[in-house]
Amino acid sequence: MSVKSKDNNKRVILDKKRLIDSFRYAFCGICEAYKGEQNLKIHTVIAVLVVIAGFVLKISYVEWLICFVLIGLVLMAEFFNTAIEYVVDLASPEIHPLAKLAKDTASAGVLMMAIISAIIGLIIFVPEFIEFMRGIL
Repeated sequence: MSVKSKDNNKRVILDKKRLIDSFRYAFCGICEAYKGEQNLKIHTVIAVLVVIAGFVLKISYVEWLICFVLIGLVLMAEFFNTAIEYVVDLASPEIHPLAKLAKDTASAGVLMMAIISAIIGLIIFVPEFIEFMRGIL
């Protein structure tokens, strides 16, 4: 199947096999990351707990959007960190100070995103939790 571009007469080929393969590779990457990365599993469990808390505390539409963006950013940071670790291990199988710095810095990025997400989560959930508890007591 081909589609004509509006800007010029060049044809853009839509290759279904290539598109399907790209999704398959991405899902393989997700599976491999979950097999080997403990922190990714921890972040996922926390994300599930956040979603459950959101339902229980009946957070607003905007708060849901914020939570899902933050969950996505933390998981994305964890996947990027994992990819960086794999590449560094490939490029430098032996211990090297720069390899350690690259891996530590990538991990620091995940930590910073997780801390910022936790702070924003507290801003969202603590008032909702207080209100919830008032309704019970």
